[in-house]
Formats: sequence, C-alpha cells, structure tokens
Amino acid sequence: MFKIKFFTFNPIGENTYILYNESKQCIIIDPGCYFEEENEQLKGFITQNELNPTQLLNTHCHLDHVFGNKMISETYHLTLQMHEKEKPVLAYAPTSGLMYNMPFDNYVGEFILLKEGDTVLLGQDELKVIEVPGHSPGSICFYCAKQNFLIGGDVLFQGSIGRTDLPLGDHETLLLHIKNKLLVLPEETVVHSGHGLPTTIGAEKANNPYLQ
Repeated sequence: MFKIKFFTFNPIGENTYILYNESKQCIIIDPGCYFEEENEQLKGFITQNELNPTQLLNTHCHLDHVFGNKMISETYHLTLQMHEKEKPVLAYAPTSGLMYNMPFDNYVGEFILLKEGDTVLLGQDELKVIEVPGHSPGSICFYCAKQNFLIGGDVLFQGSIGRTDLPLGDHETLLLHIKNKLLVLPEETVVHSGHGLPTTIGAEKANNPYLQ
C-alpha cells in the first residue's frame, strides 16, 4: 500500500511527492527542491525512513517541478520518466529560471517516456498514467484506483485549474481533458495537486467555478 509524503519547496510553493510502501522502495514525483536545505530535507526523509528510490517521475516540466531532477537523478542513479511532449518544456525550463531569477542546472540524460494507460509499478502497488494536456502539452497524472488517489500535477486544484497562459498552454484543451479524464473518476478520489491542499473529485465537480 502506498504511503504519501509531500514537501512544499521553492519560492513558487510547489508540492514534491514521495510515494513509498512496505518494501521500502519509493517513487519521487516532481522534485521541486531548489535550495540546498530543501535538497537535504528530501534526502533526509529518504535516509531516515531507509527508503530506496527506484523511479523519478515528472507530471510536467515547468521549472518549479524540475529544479531537483538533476540532483535526484545523480544521487540515486535514476532515469527521468515523463511524457514525450514535455521534452521542449524541460529544455526551456532553464530559460524560464533566468527570467524568474532562479537559475538552476537542468537534468541531462536519457528519458523513459510515459503515455496514456501505462502502469508505473512499485512492488505490488501501481499507478496508471492519465494524459491531461492543456496546462502543459504533455501533462500527465498518476492514478491509484486501489487507494482512490491521484497525483495530479498542475491540472486541477482546490477551486481552480492550471493556468494556460504559459507557452504551449491551451485553456479549452485543459477543460476538455479534466472533464473527460478526471471528473469521470470516483467522487471520493483524493487529488494531490502540484500546489496547495488536497481536494477530491466530488468537491471539484460540485464547487469548482471553472468546471460548472
């Protein structure tokens, strides 16, 4: 069974997730650690809980979600997994960093490319990949049907949705995919977003002003 730990990192307030289980293996999703103390906080949790990181995933590759990719990859010898359409977004991230006065060293290496319907395994536990483009062209979510939760990145928030005014964003595409891919999930599904507090599919169907 998955346990979920999240950290809120970097000046943009991004949520970084560690999913782990009784086998002591773990998945790191969207490492947004920017400052050295954030790197140490993330690594410290892994060390203190005697975890073995086996996978590095990105829901999408805007700069605040990828600051820690290089550090995680090099520390734990992991290959970055993401959607193919995020390659140009990742390549542009250091330029965005300079624009926001947050320079950083980008991930350099091979990729494992994920797509709709793929399964990410951690021992006996599994996550299904759901494509929800619009905030970013290759945005994906990771859904655990057994435990009714979704690691959603920046597509759906408590009372809001992902912004679409960034390069390659598209508002109508995002709304279409939220309605067709996410709102069809069980209403009790907990959404762990890339920023802010968790919510549920049912709460957003009922109350999110963007989805009415």
